[in-house]
Amino acid sequence: MVSFNSNPIRFAAKALRRLLPLAAVAIFCSSCSNAFLATLPYNPWAQIDLPTDEEVLDLAFTDSDPNHGWLIGTHATLLETVDGGNNWEQRELALDSENYRFSSIDFKGDEGWVVGEPPIMLNTKDGGQSWNRIPLSEKLPGAPMLVTALGADTAEMVTDVAAIYRTEDGGRNWKALVQDAAGVVRNIARSPDGGYVSVSAKGNFYSTWEPGEIDWEPHQRTSSRRVQNMGYQPDGSLWLLAKGGSVQFGEDPFDVEAWGDMTTPEFAASWGLLDLSYRTPQEIWVSGGGGNLLVSDDGGATWMKDADVEDLPTNLYRVVFSDESHGFVMGGSGVLLKYDTMSAPAA
Repeated sequence: MVSFNSNPIRFAAKALRRLLPLAAVAIFCSSCSNAFLATLPYNPWAQIDLPTDEEVLDLAFTDSDPNHGWLIGTHATLLETVDGGNNWEQRELALDSENYRFSSIDFKGDEGWVVGEPPIMLNTKDGGQSWNRIPLSEKLPGAPMLVTALGADTAEMVTDVAAIYRTEDGGRNWKALVQDAAGVVRNIARSPDGGYVSVSAKGNFYSTWEPGEIDWEPHQRTSSRRVQNMGYQPDGSLWLLAKGGSVQFGEDPFDVEAWGDMTTPEFAASWGLLDLSYRTPQEIWVSGGGGNLLVSDDGGATWMKDADVEDLPTNLYRVVFSDESHGFVMGGSGVLLKYDTMSAPAA
């Protein structure tokens, strides 16, 4: 009987055939300018200690006091800060369960709103000193996913099937703004002028809605890659994150199907990009899986990586800037990063 290793020529040929594809990939990646991103020479993010290990999902500050804010998350997490986000304290709510996932919070003046699932809505008129539960109809299609405070007793709510409602009497009555929901969605974002963009649950298409329209308008995705998240650029055009770590920017605020080329900031990365936010019209931050945080200071033409946060044992789900000096990154396991203007280079 002849053993496998007794034919060195055949063994070497098989080994070579296995190595050739890997070598081709290595050569291809080494020729890519974005195979591995350069490291950001500074870290403008400070990790904040939170009194919880829950996943934090959204935050908002009152208009009357920019240092007074609220942070929400899974298992009915509600945290308060009075020093701009450096320190947070847990606040307890008298609810029938702790299994609520608070997904969205917003303030206009001292009036604030919180929504989540199973379907729940909270309202405060005194900056959060007291929170009242707003009854929701059992016939509500889907669970509340996004809430926007618009003025005294006025807010808009969107559910996870993209049903849009508006109240002007503090939540006692709600008016439907669309006749039909867009179907189950994974993300929804609101533009400053009141439009919305939603991403379907499977990421195979996106939909847009403008005030005055009666239905959502569906749009095919821009490539074979499924859409992960979408939102609005400062000029009102769209941005898009796709599976596989790709980014794409809209080119016309009046044409939601006008897109620039799709790019991949870091070719060699296997993690996904989860959220995007503008600090300035040119400086963009993108958060992702595995503690990844990327930045572009030229509107997305080139990118760098903040390697100082890579060791965080969590995904970074959300990045938010309320202005050029105030920003936060939210993740699982109670991870919260705060933008530190003292650590960032002067603009």
